[in-house]
Amino acid sequence: MAALTVAAGPGAAVYSAVRKDSGPRKWSFAGQMPHRRSYTASAQLDGKIYVASGMVGNSGRPLDIAERYDPHTDSWKTLTPLPEAFSAAAGAAVGGRFYVVGGNSDEASGRQVFSYDPKSGHWRRETPLPAPRTNLAAIGFGGKLYALGGLDPVYPVNTVSVYDPATRRWSQAAPLPMKLHALAAVVFHGEIWALGGRVRAGNSIRNVWIYDARRNRWRAGPALPKPMETLGAVTTGDRIDAVLESIYVIYDGRTHRWRSGPSLEVPRHALGLFQVDGTLYAMGGCIVPQLEDSAVIEKIGLG
Repeated sequence: MAALTVAAGPGAAVYSAVRKDSGPRKWSFAGQMPHRRSYTASAQLDGKIYVASGMVGNSGRPLDIAERYDPHTDSWKTLTPLPEAFSAAAGAAVGGRFYVVGGNSDEASGRQVFSYDPKSGHWRRETPLPAPRTNLAAIGFGGKLYALGGLDPVYPVNTVSVYDPATRRWSQAAPLPMKLHALAAVVFHGEIWALGGRVRAGNSIRNVWIYDARRNRWRAGPALPKPMETLGAVTTGDRIDAVLESIYVIYDGRTHRWRSGPSLEVPRHALGLFQVDGTLYAMGGCIVPQLEDSAVIEKIGLG
């Protein structure tokens, strides 16, 4: 069984105070997605944003759609569809490929893993997850793919599975300190940060957990200012941006503090958040309070 250590360390203090951004910055609209959807698997690769699977929330219909967004031209390209339709999978970029991990539908096992090669335009079926997972987080780190938490598919879990594309085998890392789903994962300062999520009781949490791959240990990080789940998160240099509905918070790695930014024009959850050339893009998701899927893309410059 993998070792688990939860310890305080540099940057692990909890900061509850949130400083408001100053100035008139606000989100603006980019071209819409070709299809409205939420709970997609998405990742950035070579300056372009890949979006696959997801669901049409009004009907619950899972999707096999795959598309690529080029922020420089504000245009979309339709890609080869996934071999199966499902939603609530996780996406990550590793070794020049776009990975789609887990997810659920009546047909999918929940263990499915596919990778897309932008050069050939084809999907490859990878070694399945060790167990079914949905509503999980995935991140590429150190040339490997990490699958964190999720549902089993009924209850949240704390497992962290690691996929080596070279051997196409899964192994287990130290588990998350909490059983979580609907969390976000980013790489920040050479470590994996797991942000927010939801526990079995259905409550959203503020917790942040930081994984040191060299020691195979987790420690507590700077708690989010507010509970967040089904959030989008991305890192840029010394900052982390996290967005959920009307909440937009920014972590400053120099001051170890969170501050708040301007709210989205169209509040959404289960969205994707990416940064390309100094601009954030908030893509798709489920609109609140209507609970309708959206094709909206909003953008804002880093400030």
